Amino acid sequence: MSLLQNLTSDTRLALLATWLRGLKVVDVDSIRPASADASFRRYFRVNVLPEQQAALGLTLIVMDAPPERENVLGFVKVDEMLTHAGVTVPRIVATDYEAGFMLLSDLGNTTYLSALTHDNASTMYAEALEALVKFQITSRPDVLPEYDRAFLQREMSLFPEWYIGQHLKATLTDKQSAELQAVFDAILANVTAQAQVFVHRDFHSRNLMVVDANNPGVLDFQDALYGPMTYDLASLLRDAYVQWDEELVLDWAIRYWQHARSLGLPVNQDIDAFYKDFEYMGLQRHLKILGLFCRLNYRDGKAQYLDDLPTVMDYVRKTAGRYKDLRPLVRLLDLLEDSQPQVGYTF
Repeated sequence: MSLLQNLTSDTRLALLATWLRGLKVVDVDSIRPASADASFRRYFRVNVLPEQQAALGLTLIVMDAPPERENVLGFVKVDEMLTHAGVTVPRIVATDYEAGFMLLSDLGNTTYLSALTHDNASTMYAEALEALVKFQITSRPDVLPEYDRAFLQREMSLFPEWYIGQHLKATLTDKQSAELQAVFDAILANVTAQAQVFVHRDFHSRNLMVVDANNPGVLDFQDALYGPMTYDLASLLRDAYVQWDEELVLDWAIRYWQHARSLGLPVNQDIDAFYKDFEYMGLQRHLKILGLFCRLNYRDGKAQYLDDLPTVMDYVRKTAGRYKDLRPLVRLLDLLEDSQPQVGYTF
């Protein structure tokens, strides 16, 4: 059954098809799904008309981003910023801002997640970290919205609401809520003290594409902010979708730190303090993700995200168990989940 046979039941798809026909660039009948997304965006792949292939390639990607829910202008702005920084991103071919439609160059369908192996991981992560540094080195204030304390707190609030409340069906006592907020405050004290740079906010294996000589191709950057130095590093090396031995992560983090320092990026000059920054930042992100993945399941019907909860919780427990001011979180989880903490490196 052709995707376009759904036009009568999918108003936006009908509008999208009409817009594409007017461009006279692609074969609208060839449209098919390109990828799934945790947001309200949809992506389709479509064949380019033969007379346009020399300039545009064989296929293009169509983004459907309902403007009342998604930031189309943000995508364009950050796409231009990343291009200027020398990072591989989709080229914008055509847009309809008012409708929330965009036609983009196709970076293929091979994600880092699908291509990573123990044999190639060090090379692929080195390439990804080089792309990250290219973006960070162009950072300056007052270009992107600030990733401030209130924003970071709102993200972590997803954890008690959706993970504890909806997933575990638990209600915290006033004392437990205060203890959890004390952990949040410790995290916020660290991450808000970090130097600020441009932050992609979802720099991980599902948003990085294998594009041969120009690895990686970078996607899903429209919500970029100006925020904590270690955020994207934690997104990449403490990935919710793929987990590596701690020795490898430590090695990659140190290599990034050395390279960033050599370029004058404002990383913490002490390696132990830098790694603590990285850990606290990762914990903030993972608490948000636990809540977010549960919300995607219980509110949006996207049950597949529950499969990744164990990996994220493993990160949370190991990190919180390493630092005195974070350990109340482990005790709370033990009580709520009736399980024992795991211990890794201690600093």
